[in-house]
Amino acid sequence: MNSRRSILGAALTGALTISHASARPPGAAAPPPAERRPSTRAALPLVVLDPGHGGADPGAIGAAGTMEKRIVLAIAQELRRRLEAGGRARVILTRNRDVFVPLAERVAIARRHEAALFLSIHADSAPAGHAGQARGASVYTLAETASDPFSAALARRENLADQAGGLRLPSVPPDVQRILLSLMRAETRQGSESVARQAVAAMQGDVPLLANPHRRAGFVVLKAPDVPSALVEVGFLSHPADEALLNRPAWRARVADSLTEGVYAYLGRRVVT
Repeated sequence: MNSRRSILGAALTGALTISHASARPPGAAAPPPAERRPSTRAALPLVVLDPGHGGADPGAIGAAGTMEKRIVLAIAQELRRRLEAGGRARVILTRNRDVFVPLAERVAIARRHEAALFLSIHADSAPAGHAGQARGASVYTLAETASDPFSAALARRENLADQAGGLRLPSVPPDVQRILLSLMRAETRQGSESVARQAVAAMQGDVPLLANPHRRAGFVVLKAPDVPSALVEVGFLSHPADEALLNRPAWRARVADSLTEGVYAYLGRRVVT
């Protein structure tokens, strides 16, 4: 899969080449080609892990007092250790301690570092009416229209934490911007759907799953147009069994093992040209 930024790069390079060519006097020799820099494609793919909430925002709180912000940070740190130990990915966290990071900044971190994958980790409370029944892990990808009311309610709650920032596109005409954005989003959407499938498959049989575990909703942190993104709910703190499991280090390690398998399966399917 070509980098989503290659779409922008090709368009901008073409525009600049035409501009410079028209400015060269007739008969003048073309300038020598620029020295090629070492390709960054040889570097290991970067995975950005996003532990939800933090700081003054505890996220969901279970009946036993378990705070979502602590559980998801612990899982993200476990997942980072496993991914790095495998030697097939670089990893950064949007937060590595108990601090609040705005939603837009979480997305911006992934975009600034040209991440191959953005994985947001949560352990929410189920929406009203489902608190005693909903349990198990699930994976969400972006959709403007949610796949079901349950997913829509989860997205609304998460999005209240902050507001999304605007996208920055190249200085090209508006019609070109629309085309570039459409191309980027289509490719990114394919990658997001792929990683969700891989994550669900990796957890199947090892971690209890919510019914229909791959769902879709308009989560703000999934809206980067150029980074494949998914949000993993590792369980629901509103369910006593999930809360008890998520408080066990051995269980969190098991979840991290499954997600490591899913991330590696996704990265292995990426074809860089």
